[in-house]
Amino acid sequence: MDGNAADAVQRFLSGYAALEGVPDELIGPDGAVRPVWESFIARLASMTPEKLAGRIAHGDRYLRDAGVYFRRYGPQDTGRRDWPLSHIPLLISETDWSGICAGLIERADLLEKIVADLYGENRLVQQGHLPAALVAQNAEWLRPLVGVRPRSGHFLHFVAFDIGRGPGGEWWVLGDRTQAPSGAGFALENRMATTRVYSDIFASANVTRLAGFFRAFRDQLSSMRENGESRVGILTPGPMNETYFEHAFIARYLGLTLLEGEDLAVRKGRLMIRTVDGLQPISVLWRRLDAAWADPLELNGGSQLGTPGLLRAVREGNLTMLNALGAGVLETRALMAFLPRLSQVLNGRPLRMPNIATWWCGQESERAYVRENAERMTLGDAFSTGLAYETGDVTPPATGFSDWIERRGGALVGQERVRLSTAPALVDGTLQPRPMSLRVFLARTADGWQVMPGGFARIGRSAASNVLAMQRGGRVADVWVVGKEEAEVVSIAQPAGERVARTPPGALPSRSADNLFWLGRYVERSEYLVRLLRAYHSRLAETDTPDSQLLRLAAAHLEGYDCDASEPVPKALESAIHSAYLSAGHVGDRFSVDGTLALADLERTASGFARKVMAGDDAARAMSVLLRKLNGFSGLVHDNMYRFTGWRFLSLGRAFERASNTAACLVAFADPVSPPGSLDIAIEIADSVMTHHRRYTVAMNRATVIDLLGLDALNPRSILCQLNDVEGHLAHLPGAGDHRQMTPFARSVLRARTDLALHEPETLDTPALERLRTEIADMSDQLTLAYLK
Repeated sequence: MDGNAADAVQRFLSGYAALEGVPDELIGPDGAVRPVWESFIARLASMTPEKLAGRIAHGDRYLRDAGVYFRRYGPQDTGRRDWPLSHIPLLISETDWSGICAGLIERADLLEKIVADLYGENRLVQQGHLPAALVAQNAEWLRPLVGVRPRSGHFLHFVAFDIGRGPGGEWWVLGDRTQAPSGAGFALENRMATTRVYSDIFASANVTRLAGFFRAFRDQLSSMRENGESRVGILTPGPMNETYFEHAFIARYLGLTLLEGEDLAVRKGRLMIRTVDGLQPISVLWRRLDAAWADPLELNGGSQLGTPGLLRAVREGNLTMLNALGAGVLETRALMAFLPRLSQVLNGRPLRMPNIATWWCGQESERAYVRENAERMTLGDAFSTGLAYETGDVTPPATGFSDWIERRGGALVGQERVRLSTAPALVDGTLQPRPMSLRVFLARTADGWQVMPGGFARIGRSAASNVLAMQRGGRVADVWVVGKEEAEVVSIAQPAGERVARTPPGALPSRSADNLFWLGRYVERSEYLVRLLRAYHSRLAETDTPDSQLLRLAAAHLEGYDCDASEPVPKALESAIHSAYLSAGHVGDRFSVDGTLALADLERTASGFARKVMAGDDAARAMSVLLRKLNGFSGLVHDNMYRFTGWRFLSLGRAFERASNTAACLVAFADPVSPPGSLDIAIEIADSVMTHHRRYTVAMNRATVIDLLGLDALNPRSILCQLNDVEGHLAHLPGAGDHRQMTPFARSVLRARTDLALHEPETLDTPALERLRTEIADMSDQLTLAYLK
């Protein structure tokens, strides 16, 4: 580093100082920048504040465009929040990382042996190495699974560990995550966002890529399938879970099926997916749902998230669950107190990476041990509650430990008084030290445990606080494992040179099909209401009174959709848009991020208009804005969405809703007794004004309007065109092959389409249109019965 660069680094770090007595990831004990950081800090120091701010804005924009969020919970706060990225990655040398990997692989193997014993021979309790109360009184020890050996032969397949540096600079394990570890997908998004901030630096920094880890795990999941026919899925609690975005992201990234409990059923001891093509087998399930909620028959009877009979499929060896149900017992904080001893018993050696020190004080022998060793118990104690406390350095009394701890300012380890090492965070344009912990992920592959080369760093909200959780203001950072040689570029995709083979379309769960169907309906309903409201307010602006016959008719028609014409943006319209957004949110793994973001933007716009627009011309202009956004969404979906079965259900929903709305429009505005100007509204709502001028040489009359909007198969707004589309989609739905008996749904479609096609404009009168609406509703019900139940 030349003199100018060194001066720039010195100026850049002028306000950064390691905290007294606390290790820092950037600054070494000698006060100099650690070698692994030197190049990165030099590049940062060479940037102007404006350039660095622009790069950060680019990364934040990526996160917003990708729809990355987390859900914050509180008394009045249950909404989505922007992903709190800390824009300075955590850099770790390859040498340091190899030590972390060795320690955590050893720990994962130890935990596997422990959980296998707890659900198997139970020797650790019998021989006195573990207190019986620690296991038997633990809500995560699932008695119905005692004696059940996992089909794969392993209880643990994907685990995570929270680690941090202690006061001496050594790595400590702060917590074990074996239930349903979260964060791996967010680690990927952190990497994607951070590389956009530092694309040039990342390319030359020898950072180990993440894709190889995920590819190896995906291959392992595929290899565990019972046969080539069964599937691999991810079990999620659903969209209201704080990490649902990650579940959907990982499902898309790995090409797995995202499932909720209601998507599954157990038949004759086998787990099946409820799909639009009937029950389909699944033999590997990566659960992101806590075990207690997995089976309401045998575990938590109040669960509405699980699948009745799931434990039976596990017991009979027909399902590989990752991780095994019951593995959450390993997350018990108090268990950490016994891991050093258990490592000696099971492995014959001490742990490479120790715990944050915890002690079990549930028995007199342990209490005596605490008193005898109190002077070196500076990191934690675990009492019979299983909660760890900081003790200080004074010998505790023989009784009243809890009171003594509290008087001395002790606290739950979860609120850690132990000072973690600090890492640099960018705060108001300057680097400042913040406490840091690291979540590291391990996956069991064909070659044993593989460690994700990086992970997920939690950064504290202030230098004086160890509060790291995002729910309480903490941030997250990417983790770069930096080597001495150029890192291999890997991809999740199959290696180049292999024969290209299309993967057959995945099974479409009935729940997903139902949400896509209603997404199509709600979007089409929103568009119809927007067009109708625009027509109403345009005419209101011209007359300045709602008392004319035409406006009263339009208001009455709006009332049929629960729309109050006196509201410039009726609540029913906001509700339809919100319902579309919710439907898209339930199929996050099957619906594009751009489409979901477009709906979110539409909902924000409608909500904003509802607070400020006035009736008349102002409302008409607002409806035009909403209409353009709706058309943009429709174009995005129908031009870009792959024509798989899900797209067909979305299109069916759109076709049914449009056909029904057009029929309702003609009933109201094409009735012979409708007031003057009604036909103009009908043509305007159907976006067919120019088409009518070109199609007919005579003046507009009821016959021309009925012909164009009811019977013209070339008009995409006509009822017949929509029924033709329904019939076209029907040919591609499951069970619609040649030589098969016609389903009730197919009969209802054929009957309605044929009856309509035989009509003339003169015979398609108001009663016929009302009957047609009833037939369309019946078709929708038949579709639901055939595929969506």
